[in-house]
Amino acid sequence: MTLDTHTDRRPPAATPSASDIVMLDGLALADAIRSRQISCLDVMTAYLDHIERINPQVNAIVALQDRKGLLAQARERDAELGRGEPVGPLHGFPFAVKDLSPVKGLPHTFGSPIYKDNVAAADNVMVERQRKAGAIFIGKTNTPEFGFGSHTYNPVYGTTRNAYDQSRSAGGSSGGAAVAVALRMLPVADGSDYGGSLRNPAAWNNIYGFRTSIGRVPTDGRDAFLPSMGVLGPMARNVADLAMLLSVQAGYDARVPLSIGGDDGLRGPLDVSLKGKRIAWVGDFGGQIRYEPEVLKISKSALTVFEQLGCTVEEAVPDYPLEPVLESWLQLRSWQMSATLLAPYADSKLRALLKPEAIYEVENALKLSAVDVTKASLVRTEWYQAVRKFFDTYDFFVAPTTQIAPFDAEIDWPKEFAGRPARTYHEWMNGMGPITMCGCPALAAPAGFDGQELPVGIQIVAPNRAELSCLQLAYGYDTATQWPARRPPPLLGR
Repeated sequence: MTLDTHTDRRPPAATPSASDIVMLDGLALADAIRSRQISCLDVMTAYLDHIERINPQVNAIVALQDRKGLLAQARERDAELGRGEPVGPLHGFPFAVKDLSPVKGLPHTFGSPIYKDNVAAADNVMVERQRKAGAIFIGKTNTPEFGFGSHTYNPVYGTTRNAYDQSRSAGGSSGGAAVAVALRMLPVADGSDYGGSLRNPAAWNNIYGFRTSIGRVPTDGRDAFLPSMGVLGPMARNVADLAMLLSVQAGYDARVPLSIGGDDGLRGPLDVSLKGKRIAWVGDFGGQIRYEPEVLKISKSALTVFEQLGCTVEEAVPDYPLEPVLESWLQLRSWQMSATLLAPYADSKLRALLKPEAIYEVENALKLSAVDVTKASLVRTEWYQAVRKFFDTYDFFVAPTTQIAPFDAEIDWPKEFAGRPARTYHEWMNGMGPITMCGCPALAAPAGFDGQELPVGIQIVAPNRAELSCLQLAYGYDTATQWPARRPPPLLGR
């Protein structure tokens, strides 16, 4: 697969200091390593020192590996360069993988006390590709227990704190990854997204996260033929880095028969003219989803950037009611996400170790019949067709990434928001469900800050498998706004 990730962000002419190294964007870091302007050993040392200073305040990176062993791996990466061996895009990059994905030899806990002593026997496909691209795995990034809930806390590793306000939630379930990238503890990171797990933490930490089309990044599991609505994807501080990591992750793998080819819709430059592109602002979907007014206002204000890029922006929504979509979303979510929990749920001792939200999903799933699942899937198909027809008129649609601002990190989830009680633990993430249900790629981008200096974001949605178009629009937006570079977290200045 070829993605032209051309960017003007180049490494400095002078050899960067240790503190400068962690501030380099991913592509600039890769260039500096390949040109031997800096060594992999310098990079690893700088990052480990930075993590030692910053991570205790946010708890984003967990299961951090032994420094001596990591430095030895960095020296070997330098030796490979010295021997003139071919190197991948992530050569010498310190990399931590979300703790829902297995990395051979590293803890793989899912944030659950049931698996607190579990060590992965093998990489999954995505991790395997990141390893082949030259990444050095320094540990894992924190996640909620089994990824349930968009707030990153668990009884194994504790709570991950927001990069901009440590009293607030980092989002989730890729919360650890988002905070680590925002605070320059990682150049880039991987994550996964079912109901917003790449998008919500990206929004709440002022970075980019990309929920890709189903099959774009192979997601291997026990069942290869009934794909989950969960997908894997990249996180980064700019769109060029996001595209670079996606180019490593994406592509067909025979072990995942429903995966799709990397060159299918992912070949071309990022820097293109956007003049004449038609964008629909769906906002609150015509009042069908509730948002905090300030979040909705800030998200909408980002539309002026697209207009300045030559796009036409109109308010419009797909012609389909959201109530059945959201109801079907809840049913399909429980059905798909509970399967791996049936065994511990059936054991009373292990069930006592499951978080209430996990039990909720299992018990909802046990009420469903095969007919219920089929009906929900038919609604999902009807919704997809309505969205597909919507794209006959518009090239993209844009929505707020989250419904609320980052909440108190000490609570499990907001029991009420926007003036009304929440009926479920994920109702405050309902704006994500319809986009997950249509299967389209959705790229989360920063949109600004609220009155409490907390980040707010938007999601750019493109037709199925149109990741390149999504990246191109986001690249123009990123170039025009530069939010992560303009507004770094206050912790970096201390």
